[in-house]
Amino acid sequence: MKPMKILVIGTGMYVTGRSTTGIGTILPAAVKYCRDVDFPIEIYLLATNENSKEMAVEKAREAQKILNTSVAVKFLVGSVSDITSLESFDCAVVATPDASHYDITKKLLENNIHTLVVKPLATTLSEVEDLIEIARKQNVYGMVEFHKRFDRSNKYLKTVIEDGLIGKPLYFLVQYSQKKVIPEFTFQKWLDQTNIFQYLGIHYVDIIFHATQAIPKKVLSLGQKSYLSSKNIDNYDSIQTLVEWEESDGHRFTSCFLTNWIEEEHAPAMSDQRIKVIGTKGRLEENQKDRGVKIVSKSGYEEVNPDFCRLYRDGDSYDIEGYGIESILTFLRDVRSIKEGKAEVKDFESIRPTFSQSIIPTKVIEASNRSLELSGEWVVIE
Repeated sequence: MKPMKILVIGTGMYVTGRSTTGIGTILPAAVKYCRDVDFPIEIYLLATNENSKEMAVEKAREAQKILNTSVAVKFLVGSVSDITSLESFDCAVVATPDASHYDITKKLLENNIHTLVVKPLATTLSEVEDLIEIARKQNVYGMVEFHKRFDRSNKYLKTVIEDGLIGKPLYFLVQYSQKKVIPEFTFQKWLDQTNIFQYLGIHYVDIIFHATQAIPKKVLSLGQKSYLSSKNIDNYDSIQTLVEWEESDGHRFTSCFLTNWIEEEHAPAMSDQRIKVIGTKGRLEENQKDRGVKIVSKSGYEEVNPDFCRLYRDGDSYDIEGYGIESILTFLRDVRSIKEGKAEVKDFESIRPTFSQSIIPTKVIEASNRSLELSGEWVVIE
């Protein structure tokens, strides 16, 4: 049987766990998939340079040992354009800086490669629309890695809203922060290409759209520069964003996003994430940081999220589970079903975060960035 060839573009924190003690999310998900299926698979990691490659080699060995598998992981160095026989790959995962997504994804689609892109798909609406059109013409499957759609708490939120258990939504309140290590070190080389709302807030923009199918009408964003500026980093510490939405029946509601990435390093979790929905007949509140698991160990105190991406002892080795892993596995399973003729690309349009479903989040981040340029003026979305 011809092996299924998976190309992973990027070797950073989300792929391999670079700069952390872990093994990332994308790499172990791909290794787990290869380990658990009964057909041959080849994983290729594309690194930008030899140093990144050597680090990725070590992380891959660690992942193979932890997951107790000898599945082969191969390595390439350079850019997508340097790969000969690019069309031989069955699918690809793009995990590179935001501004590079468009050019890389376009190249993949033009070579008929089913593609998963970490959020955001691209930074402008025109780029997103172009990628959608190319994917449509090539009949290629395109999915955005909005893993929070796979979080059971967000699935419950969607169910509550669709079933009308709290009536019509009046407003959403999202609070989302991460540790300052992200802007200071992890994203240091490409921080000028993103901001905290574009990087984190977009997750919950997608969740609100996914749960309500409402359309954003206007956006206002304000930001503060203080801590990062003191470190000679020209980016926002925090951004507050208001979005007015309209449902198909004309009902309007508001969402407020409070985001920052200057959480202290001694904070008990990498992400502090909460969402509240107030409706005409009730409310729903979800603390998505506090999953009820707390540990004090030789490493200190930590509040663990076992639902995102976590290793679990399984005999002499480990398995890895969570909604971050499930997002990657879902894409790989979908690709396999398409390759085997069991499904068509169009079958996933209404049930996955496909490229076309990225239009709404992209409109919001584009309007937010424009509002920041205008010092907090409302930006109307056409």
